[in-house]
Amino acid sequence: MPWKECSHMDEKLRFVARLLEGEQMAVVCREFGISRKTGYKVFNCYKEEGLRGLKEWARSPYRHPWSSLWSSH
Repeated sequence: MPWKECSHMDEKLRFVARLLEGEQMAVVCREFGISRKTGYKVFNCYKEEGLRGLKEWARSPYRHPWSSLWSSH
């Protein structure tokens, strides 16, 4: 049997769907292996922006504190 391929977006959709069905945040987060802080972040993004809020977030910092030092030389 081949591995079932699944994207982050699919996982987030399943996560949100379970919350919308009335399951408790702590229980769903535990089953998905994420912290409640992350769970609330995902759910709040969904509530504010819909499906667009579930897309992958940039992982790089918005600002780089050392970048101004390197560009001046």
